[in-house]
Amino acid sequence: MTRRRILVSLAIAILALVTVGCATTTRRPAAPESAGPEPGTRIDGLASWYGQQHQGRATASGEAFDMNKLTAAHRTLPFGTRLRVTNVENGKSVVVRVNDRGPHVPGRVLDLSFRAAQALGITGAGVARVEVVVLRGRD
Repeated sequence: MTRRRILVSLAIAILALVTVGCATTTRRPAAPESAGPEPGTRIDGLASWYGQQHQGRATASGEAFDMNKLTAAHRTLPFGTRLRVTNVENGKSVVVRVNDRGPHVPGRVLDLSFRAAQALGITGAGVARVEVVVLRGRD
């Protein structure tokens, strides 16, 4: 074999290995969708809210954040979970749908949209003690 033929063969072999290496990917198995907690499950803690600064940005669920909808962010509940949130100070309640992840502040259990916070009367204080009850799982 000539030197040229050896180099061409070697180049083809390397190209084939690179092509195969790029074509195969290692994928992690998808995590099974959690059914979430049973309806009636209670969560107590502090809730805060977010609004204009996030308006129109993508939420963790992929939908655009709308501060005028009754939505909430929770760290682990499946997207679409419906929750009844009650402000324990004034007794006001609202039903929200989980569509985002958060809150990202230690000690808080829920981040509410501006509209949900308004319904609970917490826009002035910014944070309130709430009781959260799971109404139903994902839609």
